[in-house]
Amino acid sequence: MQVEAFSRVPFRLAVLVLCGGALLAAVSGCHRPPSPDVMATVNGKDILRSELEKYYKVEVGDNQQEPSAEQANIVRLNVLRQMIEDEILQQRAAKLNLAASDEDVSAKLTEMKAPYTQEEFDKQLKARNLTVDDLKRDLRRSLTKTKLLNKEIESKINITDAEISGYYAAHKSEFNLIEPRYQLAQIVVTSGPAQQTGNLQNNKASGDADAKKKIQALHSKLEGGEDFGAVAMNFSENPNTASNGGDMGFIPESQLRSELEVYNAIGKLKPGQITDVLPIYDGAGPGRRTVGYAIFKLIAREPAGQRELNDPRVQQIIRQGLREGHAQLLKNAYLEVLHDEAKVHNYFADQILKQGAP
Repeated sequence: MQVEAFSRVPFRLAVLVLCGGALLAAVSGCHRPPSPDVMATVNGKDILRSELEKYYKVEVGDNQQEPSAEQANIVRLNVLRQMIEDEILQQRAAKLNLAASDEDVSAKLTEMKAPYTQEEFDKQLKARNLTVDDLKRDLRRSLTKTKLLNKEIESKINITDAEISGYYAAHKSEFNLIEPRYQLAQIVVTSGPAQQTGNLQNNKASGDADAKKKIQALHSKLEGGEDFGAVAMNFSENPNTASNGGDMGFIPESQLRSELEVYNAIGKLKPGQITDVLPIYDGAGPGRRTVGYAIFKLIAREPAGQRELNDPRVQQIIRQGLREGHAQLLKNAYLEVLHDEAKVHNYFADQILKQGAP
C-alpha cells in the first residue's frame, strides 16, 4: 500500500505544476472562467446577471428619464455590492444555523398581506415586477439577515447607566428646550392630481369633493375607535409620514404658530385627542386655495425648560441613541471581517475596467 501511494505522487505534482505554470491554459479543467451570465462569485456561489437586473430595475423604479449607460452601470455596481454583502451574510447565517424558517416567512407574508385584498396585493407585486416566490425569497433573506445581526451584534450591546450619565453630562444643553414643543401625528388627504401616496392601500382622492368625502369617512373611523396610526398607514396621502403612522415628530411652538388655524385647534386638545377636519392651503393670504384636508392628533406636549437626567424620556432617548451608534459601528466592523474572510470575485467590475469609461 505504501509503494502504491508513493507511486501516485509524481502524477499529482505534475498536475499541480501544469495548473500553476505557463501551461495552465492548455490543461483542461484546471481553471474555467465563469459564464458571461455570472456577475460575481462569493465563496463559489454565483450571482447571476438575471438576479442583478431584477434588483437594478427595483432600484431605478419607474423613472421617466432613462439613465445613460454610464449612470446605469454605476447603479448596477452599487446594487451588486449590496448583493455580495447580502450573500456573505446569508452564508454566515447558514453556517450558524440561523436561516429563517418556512413558518417565519409565512408569518411575515401574512402580515404584509393583511391591509390588502388579494387583488390589491397581486397588483402591488405586479407593479414591482415580483412573483410571490420572489417575495418569499426576499423575505427569507431579510429575516435571516435580521436573525444573524440580532445574535452577532444586537445581543452583545449593553448600554450602562454610566454611559447614559456621561452622555447627558457632555450634551446637557441638548435637553434644554427653549420653547414648548408638540408631538403630532397627521392624516392628510389631497385634492390634487394622482401622485405617489405612500399609504398601504395606494388610496388617492380624486378631486376636492372626493377628498372631503374621504377625510370625513376617516374622521368617522377614528371617532369609532380605530387606531390613528393604522388609519394613517392605510389611507393618509402624505408619503413622508404615512409609513410612520402619521407621526410628524416634535414641532416647536413657533413653527406651529405659523399655521394659526392648526395651532388653535391643537391648543384645545389633551394628549391622545384629535382635531376636527382642517383645510390645507397652498400658501398664505387672501388668495390662497384649499388643496386638501387633514386631521391632527396630539401625542404629547412638552413645556420649555431643562430636562433632567432622572426623566425617563431623557434616559430612553440617550439609551436608544447610544445603542444605535454602537450597533452601527459593530455591524460595519462585522461586515468588514466577514468580507475579509470570504473569497469574492466581482466579474462585472472586471468587465467595466477592461472596457474602460465611454
